[in-house]
Amino acid sequence: MEAKTDRRIKRTRYLLVHALTSLMLKKSIKDITVKELCESVDINRGTFYLHYKDIYDMLEQTEQELLEQFEQVFKNYHPDHTPDFPYPLFVEIFQIIDQNSNLCCALLSPNGDISFSVKIKKLFEHQYIHEWMVAHHSADFLPTYEYFSNFLVSGCSGLIESWLAHGKKETPEEMARLISKLISTGMTSVYPIPCGQPDDL
Repeated sequence: MEAKTDRRIKRTRYLLVHALTSLMLKKSIKDITVKELCESVDINRGTFYLHYKDIYDMLEQTEQELLEQFEQVFKNYHPDHTPDFPYPLFVEIFQIIDQNSNLCCALLSPNGDISFSVKIKKLFEHQYIHEWMVAHHSADFLPTYEYFSNFLVSGCSGLIESWLAHGKKETPEEMARLISKLISTGMTSVYPIPCGQPDDL
């Protein structure tokens, strides 16, 4: 009986999130009402309030669940203990985005929540770039760390948004390969320049 109840709860939340996603692709979150959301999936408002306080609470919980998926992936891989790092990490990241592409498009759209993009960037900066720098004893010694971090985070975010906007023509594996190559090229800037080479290129 408990398993059946859990399945019912998951299905209800899935339907509500799917409906919210569809509406956010058309209008701003501030213009979406609980009544409109429930009517779109034939669920009464009482059922909605069993799960969420209001539309903004639903949005926050939905974002948090997605962010937790990303965070778990970052925790599963360590720069020094993962062959071909960061490729395997980004395969999983792009797979999650692929599985939640409509939701990601809605959250990152002009109608979405600008704070979600900020949360993604902070998570990436802390869980990936900072940890990589600490592992290589570079974070405390690189004067331009903040610039470097912002450059990589913004570049990765832009690449993800572009991939979604163009209909995900490449596979998650292809995107992971591309972003790994771009990041690895950028990472070489933290290493000391060999003697005799100009540092003002």
